[in-house]
Amino acid sequence: MWDGRTHTPEGLLASKKFKQIVASINAVGLIEPLTIGKADNVSGMHVVLDGHIRMLAMRELGFTDTPCLMAVDNESYTYNNRVNRLSTIQEHFMIRRAVDRGVTPSKLSDSLDIDVEHIMKKLNLLDGICAEAVGLLRDKHFSASLSPVLRKMKPTRQVECVELMIASDSITVSYANALHAATPANMLVGDEKPKKIRGVTPEQMAIMEREMSNVEGQFKILEHSYGQDVLNLVLIKGYLARITCNEAVIRFLTQNYPDLLREFASIVNTSSMEK
Repeated sequence: MWDGRTHTPEGLLASKKFKQIVASINAVGLIEPLTIGKADNVSGMHVVLDGHIRMLAMRELGFTDTPCLMAVDNESYTYNNRVNRLSTIQEHFMIRRAVDRGVTPSKLSDSLDIDVEHIMKKLNLLDGICAEAVGLLRDKHFSASLSPVLRKMKPTRQVECVELMIASDSITVSYANALHAATPANMLVGDEKPKKIRGVTPEQMAIMEREMSNVEGQFKILEHSYGQDVLNLVLIKGYLARITCNEAVIRFLTQNYPDLLREFASIVNTSSMEK
């Protein structure tokens, strides 16, 4: 039973994405059930934890009930309570499930208003991608064209590249191509050869590979020490906040080290450790 209280984000009902969801449900039915919480003791109503847009689409199509998954624990904090945006891998699983149920890629293409070639890319998204890399990408959004680049590399290298892309917040095909170009031949699949870059000699490419390897090694070292470094900065900031409240310290620094005092004040007033 719909409770009728779901907030609809402005412009959602007119968006292309919403129309695609409506067309998809109308053509192949609901593939991914809604997730709901336990019934309220007073009203008997369920709170929708995941699937608000699908619910709105089904309401527009005239549905009065739908399959749901009930969260047995208080898991509402793990869900987006306003807009449910599927990750790229979740889309893959939904398309795969629809095809397994007998829906043809061409029918999916028509219902989603997406080119059939793009449907096939999403359908084969995880082919040749190792499980650990898939796990890292599970909740991310990326182009389906990323997979063909990753599958040219061996599993260990796939994981390294995905970790670098996630850490740099740049999960893009161009970055993947750059990493592929700097990948040693022994880390590539089968007869795959390192990508050649126009104007770059084999010797220069070898230097780039070594430099990329050094950068990746340094990055991993920094990644491992990042948490401790941030903790140290928090402690330092707290200490500086205390000593700069001392009038004698302020007077001494003002007379002897005014530049240092300004730096201390800047650190104390920093609102984010990332700055």
